[in-house]
Amino acid sequence: MTTPDRIDDVDALRGFALLGILLVNIMAFASAFYGLEIADPTFSSIFDRAVHLVIALFFEMKFYLLFSFLFGYSFTLQMRSAEKAGEAFVPRLLRRQAGLWLIGVTHAVLLFHGDILTTYAVLGVVLLMLRNRSDDALFRLAKWLVILVAIAWGALGILATLEPIPLDRSAILAAAEATELAFRGNWQTVIVQHLMELSTIWVIVGLLQAPSALAMFLLGLIAGRHKMLARPRENRALFRRLLRAGLWIGLPGAVIYAYASVEMLDSPIAIIGLSVGLITGPFLTGAYVGGMMLFFGSKAGERLRNLLAPAGRMALSNYLMQSLFAALIFHGYGLGLIGKVSPLATVLIALGIFTAQLFISRWWMARFVYGPLEWVLRFITIWRPPQWRKPVEAR
Repeated sequence: MTTPDRIDDVDALRGFALLGILLVNIMAFASAFYGLEIADPTFSSIFDRAVHLVIALFFEMKFYLLFSFLFGYSFTLQMRSAEKAGEAFVPRLLRRQAGLWLIGVTHAVLLFHGDILTTYAVLGVVLLMLRNRSDDALFRLAKWLVILVAIAWGALGILATLEPIPLDRSAILAAAEATELAFRGNWQTVIVQHLMELSTIWVIVGLLQAPSALAMFLLGLIAGRHKMLARPRENRALFRRLLRAGLWIGLPGAVIYAYASVEMLDSPIAIIGLSVGLITGPFLTGAYVGGMMLFFGSKAGERLRNLLAPAGRMALSNYLMQSLFAALIFHGYGLGLIGKVSPLATVLIALGIFTAQLFISRWWMARFVYGPLEWVLRFITIWRPPQWRKPVEAR
């Protein structure tokens, strides 16, 4: 059963996004070479590259966009919730974003330097300032954010191709070795390494992820205004168009991006492939939305939706839980398996974690109104303790 502010399809899409995000993030936990200009020499077989190719093709550059779209969509649900409660929306939203930022900083320092929550916290304030713009204005801004970022990275790739700078492989190998040693250490060395990574990762966040995420925030806001996901029957034609656009534009672009990022990682062509992925990624993300929404309308899709929705209802808790599980597996204060697990085994570990989360989420949401961190964030948002346990008769 849904409430006016709780849409099962949105929750299920958010649960689906959690799977994609985990499959990408766990690769960064498993190897110190993730994000570097050369592949991990320990796992460089054709089979290992094929696994990375699948992850790059279907998941990288797409699922954080899906999460971002749903953030923008949920923004409209929060506006309606504040209106229904008769409370001012702006103070509530600012408290929520501040709480999200604090959770994100804690996550980045203790568990995973690739945290996206701090970025979302800042961009949420930007979305707040843009919330009264027309649909056309928001769409134009989203379009140009994607285009300009893709052009900028494409130009950088072309310049790097015209004047290539030889890779210092020995320096890259030494950096990866130092990173691996730090992550195999204790709490202190892991936190220090996270802080070092955070001092440089702002380039990727500010010049790549943030503009693309903001563009999807804006598209999600437009979709939320028109209750696109709350009216699946009325929007079937739109979902089909999204699916076709993803197959004809998004998928070919993803193939170019994946091949360049895996098979040409040490070449400036990889940057050009990145620019192609940036401009076509939203189309494949749209296809995921359209395809899943159409599938949810079937009997099998309804069962999948019911399986995914509880995980999506406590997405914040699950996102940090994923990092905690991965840290305990790959960091030194846990099993210390960084650099020792093949890409395929890493994928299987991710699927195991997500399967466990599906069961944990279903059990938890049958008994509690919010996930643990969702309850904390709700407390900060409304500035009073929200309901915690569900009444026995509602379970």
